[in-house]
Amino acid sequence: MPRVPTYRVASSPAAMESRGLNVLFAGESQTRPHHRVGPKVVDYYLLHHVLSGRGRFRAGDAERELRAGHTFLIHPQQLFSYASDGEDPWRYRWVAFSGEPAAALLAEAGLGGDRAVADTGASRLPADSCRSIYEAFRSRRGAAALEAAGHLHLLLAGLREASAEEAPATPRPHSHDEELVRQVIAHLSTQYAEPVTIEAMAETLGYNRAYLSRLFKRQAGLTPIAFLTRLRIDHGRRLLRERPELTVEQIASSVGFHDALYFSKQFRKAYGQTPTDYRVSVLQG
Repeated sequence: MPRVPTYRVASSPAAMESRGLNVLFAGESQTRPHHRVGPKVVDYYLLHHVLSGRGRFRAGDAERELRAGHTFLIHPQQLFSYASDGEDPWRYRWVAFSGEPAAALLAEAGLGGDRAVADTGASRLPADSCRSIYEAFRSRRGAAALEAAGHLHLLLAGLREASAEEAPATPRPHSHDEELVRQVIAHLSTQYAEPVTIEAMAETLGYNRAYLSRLFKRQAGLTPIAFLTRLRIDHGRRLLRERPELTVEQIASSVGFHDALYFSKQFRKAYGQTPTDYRVSVLQG
């Protein structure tokens, strides 16, 4: 039985922001056989998710046949075209968006550079997210734009999972020790501004504190405490340069030091001058 062609779209009720992630519109269509779009360009990102059927997508010099479960991305100002199959035309949902964060979010989702297609298999997340954005815009609720941005983040998270499954396996570290050191560095690099302790970190990672400290020093050449202190000092140095309105006390607190005098002492030990002297030299230099 032939499918009845449909086309539904809903636009955001909110004004577009200059710097934020702007979800512009979303929709769904059951296309006709041989339905064709382009070649053309658009001013925004346009993400389609194929629900059923088949078709061909071309972006730049690359062309692919796509089917249910495929998601394809069109970049702003990129010449593209796509067409439905003559016998099994595709049905898809789409969402258009723009804004400064978009490129970085797409790259994190695995659609950066030349990669424009993700295979999400049987996952319902991309289709459901597109539908939720459409329904939010149709509702005209005051928070519709915020809801849409949330659903778009979930959609991109689902694409990231799909990309991870498609990508070749990342080479494993040469040893268990290297992997553990990597985990310690990741933990401290994200938690340095918090009241983190080596004991709590060791418990989180499931290791004895003394064992973890010995292993880290053997692999990295310094203890976890020394690494954490240097991490905090380096971030404090950056804030001294970039945030002149903050006091030394505020910067010390921002990078995990409760005592500004101790921060100053450690800073001088690392760089040979006090935080205040360093800031003055930067401003004068």
